Amino acid sequence: MNKLTALELIDFVLDSIELNRKRFLNIKISDDFLLNDDNITKMEAILMRLQASGEAIKNLQKRDEILLSKVALKQYWDEIIRFGDLLSYHYTDIQADIVFEICSEELDELEEKMKKLKELL
Repeated sequence: MNKLTALELIDFVLDSIELNRKRFLNIKISDDFLLNDDNITKMEAILMRLQASGEAIKNLQKRDEILLSKVALKQYWDEIIRFGDLLSYHYTDIQADIVFEICSEELDELEEKMKKLKELL
């Protein structure tokens, strides 16, 4: 991802949010992820996109921390990056309730912030 432009990284995160929303559509409670193989596959696909989004944001931060600071505090971005790193190195520690919480409570805010970043480019 290092060779992608800032705009491409932002678009990747926005595309990932949209894909994750589609995958999350029929999940009503965290245990729904564990009901069958299809839902487990959905959860794993969501996790992959969350991990890759964390990496994309890490690359954005390395390139232009000032741009990110115009939209949110460094702590906000650092939490997303740390979660992406957690997924990379401690994948087996992630539980369905964490994925459910992120999908139901965090995607809208991230999307809003990524759209603001895109406007600033």
